[in-house]
Parts: sequence; C-alpha cells; structure tokens
Amino acid sequence: MNEIDKLMIDIPDEAESAAAEAAEQEQPWLRLDRRMLLVHPINEVVKLLPVLLISFVLGSQSGNHYWGFGVVTLLVIYGLLRYFTTTYRIGPVHVQLRTGVFQKKLLSVPRSRIRSVDVEAGVLHRVLGLSIVRIGTGQRAGNGHDSNKFELNALSSALVPDLRAALLSESRGTPTPDTPTAPVSADVEIGHWHVSWVRFAPFSFTGIAIIAAIVGIAFQYGIGSAIAKSSAVTGSVESLEGLGITVLVIVLLVALLILSSAFACIQYLIAFGDMTLTDNGRILHVSHGLLKTRATTLDRARLRGTTLKEPLLLRLAGGARLDAIMTGVSAEKKESSLLLPQGPRAEAERVMATVIGDSRQASVPLIPHGGAARRRRYTRALFPAVAVAVAAVVCLIFGVHVPTYVWVAVVVLAVGGAGLAYDRYNGLGHAVLPGWLITRSGSLDRKRHSLEADGVIGWTVRETFFQRRAGVATVIAATPAGTGGYDVIDLPAESAWGLIEAVTPGARDVWANPR
Repeated sequence: MNEIDKLMIDIPDEAESAAAEAAEQEQPWLRLDRRMLLVHPINEVVKLLPVLLISFVLGSQSGNHYWGFGVVTLLVIYGLLRYFTTTYRIGPVHVQLRTGVFQKKLLSVPRSRIRSVDVEAGVLHRVLGLSIVRIGTGQRAGNGHDSNKFELNALSSALVPDLRAALLSESRGTPTPDTPTAPVSADVEIGHWHVSWVRFAPFSFTGIAIIAAIVGIAFQYGIGSAIAKSSAVTGSVESLEGLGITVLVIVLLVALLILSSAFACIQYLIAFGDMTLTDNGRILHVSHGLLKTRATTLDRARLRGTTLKEPLLLRLAGGARLDAIMTGVSAEKKESSLLLPQGPRAEAERVMATVIGDSRQASVPLIPHGGAARRRRYTRALFPAVAVAVAAVVCLIFGVHVPTYVWVAVVVLAVGGAGLAYDRYNGLGHAVLPGWLITRSGSLDRKRHSLEADGVIGWTVRETFFQRRAGVATVIAATPAGTGGYDVIDLPAESAWGLIEAVTPGARDVWANPR
C-alpha cells in the first residue's frame, strides 16, 4: 500500500466513529516531501532579498562583509528546521497538522467540515514537481480569514489529484439510498481564457497599485531618493518645466497611464494566463497561471449563485468578471471563488448561464425601484456641489473674495454628481425568477448577484431614518454563502414583503405567527 492509498480511508458513520478515532491515533505522522528542504530556505532568503542587498552594500562600505552571510545562514537553518518540525496525518475522521520551530501548534480539522481544497505551485515548486495544498472549512475568524485552514507546503504533485478528490468527495459524508447525488461525467470545458482578453487588464487599478508599491519600497530603502536626485531625472524635469507646468503634468499623467497599463497587462498575463473552467456535473474546476499556477475546486453542492462584477472602467470597455457564490467560501477570498477574470461581458454572461443552468439570468429585465430611490441618489450625489456653492455664497455675503476656481469646482462637482446619480439609479434593480433572486446595485463598483432561493436562510427589512422619510427600505437576504447577505437597496417599503414572499413563499406567515 503506497502513501496515497493510506490517505483514501472512508469517513465512518456514527456507530463506528469511536473505533475510527481510536484507530486514527495509531496512524503514523507523515513528513512533507524531502524536496521541501530546498523550497523553504530559498523562499526565506527571497523574502528578505531587498534587506540583504542593502545590508551587503552597507557592509561593503564599512568593511564588514560577514553580517549578510550570517543572516542568510540563519534563514537557511530556519528553513531546514521547518521540515523536521512539520508533520501531518490524514485519518478517517480528522486531518491534522503539527508545525512550529519555536512554538508548537497542532491543527485538527474534521474531514466532514472540509469545504475547499486549493492547489498552488510557484516557479520553484513547479521545477521541483511540488505543490501547495490548502485545506479550508469556510469558518472565518474575527479578522475575516479562514480560522480552520491549514497548508501542506510542499507535497509531491503526483499525490495531489487523488488526495484532493478524496478529501472533497468524502467531506460530503456517506450517501444514503434516499440522498440524491449529482451524476458524474467527464470534465467538460465551459470556459477558456483567450490572449485577446489582455485588453481588459488596463481598465483596473492594478497597475497603479503595483507602481505605488514599487515606489514605496524604493523610498523606504533609500533607492527612490537616490534616483530622484540623480542628474538624469533632474535634467529631464528641468527641460520639461521650460515648456510649462501644464505640459509637465500632462507628460507625467501620460507616463503614469502607460506604465500602469503595462504593469496591469503583465500581472494579468501571469495571474490568469492559460485559464480553464471545467465541469463534470458535480465539481467545477478552475485552473490558471503562467508562472505561479493555482487550481481551485468548487463543489456544485455548495454553489448558491454567481456575482457578475462590472466596475465602471471595465463596464465602459464592455467587460466583466464572474465569481461564484459558495457556501463556506468567503467573498473576500476572491481567487477562491473566481470563475472568469476580466473578459468580455458576453462571455461572462454565457458562463454564468451555463454554471447556473438558466439562460434567462442574463437577459431578464430588472424591476426599477421608483422615484424615491432616484431622488435619494441625486440628493446624495449633488450634496458636495451644493455645500461648496452655499459656502461660496456665504463668503460673498460677508464680503470675502471667492476665487474663480471655486465656481469651476462647483460646476465640476454638479456635473459629475449628476452623472454618477444617473448611472447609480440605472444600475439599481432586482428581479425574481422561479427559485432565484437577482439584485444589482452600484456604479463605480457595480455588482449583479444571482442568488439561489434555497440558499436564503433569513430576511431582514432595514429602514434608516432617511429611508423611512422617503418611503423605501433595504431588504437583505441572509445566506451562509459568499458575503453572508445580499441587499435589495431602496425598494419601495410597501413592496418589501411582496419580494420576500415571492422568493420564499410562506415567509410572511412565519413572521406573523412565530412559535
């Protein structure tokens, strides 16, 4: 019996659980792959590479060349110790992990509570034939992270497919004759990434975030200051200043736009290149990445819907991103619920209909929320312009000079606010299909949620002070999946219970006659 066969042990029923737990204690603890002895020391050194480079330069100037080598030696020793202090055991009842060089830690997760098994492999892992396996239960701690998730870094890639399939299939428990099971068929590709989708990468803030991070690191270690004071940079700035401050600002903005777009495209290619989405009727399998690969398995039994994300810039380019709404997977873990990255909206809608199994989801018209909801959007969007205008008028009354740019700012705020309010209201709406609730809201970060009615476990009707004055309410569908709650915002108050009754028949009677 090889190592993988030892892991393929069925989850026992309740009558056998005591005996299984006793037998589990007799199982040996296993170590990670020996090739981990190369992975961890190198990773520890790479993490502190900027600090080591600077310390080496400073050491060269001071004549002390050994400080950096001492740090590297300690990091290598620490990485080696992690191998000898990390063991794991996958028994019939629990998955257990023991770690800690200085502080010992034992993490034990019931196999019946496993909700996700993600596989990842960086460049070094792929060269050595290793993978990182992350097992999660979907239970989040106070900081929003999975509180019962552990990581096996690194396992042989040859062991991973069977291990992942066993953990996910057995986490359902042993099916009974009355338990319906989804048919299992061969994997069918329902979504595939195309190189042409790179054109959607610049329509995000990823490139700007990368540039900001690089600049921050550069100035933190003094590199940025040295570059800024160099003759090449100061000479270029002085030559541009001769053309005027306006030209200088325009040139800098164009340069920022080009650089951010280039960085966004590179990051997009590396992260999502060669992405595929397959379906076998029971499991959705998502894999992507050129250098660092990632494979995510989504159990259809825990699928509760989808989220179509359309940020303003991406929407203007005709693109969208598609995520799954999964029980036990937080919406904060974006890569764990990803179905399609930024791509053509039509393709995202097609995959959404295929995953849900309802072609009406994308084309169904949404019900608008009426004049009160429209007025609330215009009131809030135009408030800054009105506030600045009132302040300027008060200054004029008291004889204070108001510069021209203040009135220009009032006009810009008014026009921008009106456009934002118009777009926010047009993006607001909901629809009810048999077995489904569809809700959409937002402008700068618009999202359209398709939530399965069977996934709703409760309802909340919320009315703030200003909502009561306007006669509207926000209806929140509570669910253990995704964000935990999905809002139908500023719905006419008299329609709130009608919506709840349409999605969950009988909810009004339960509310009116609680036991």
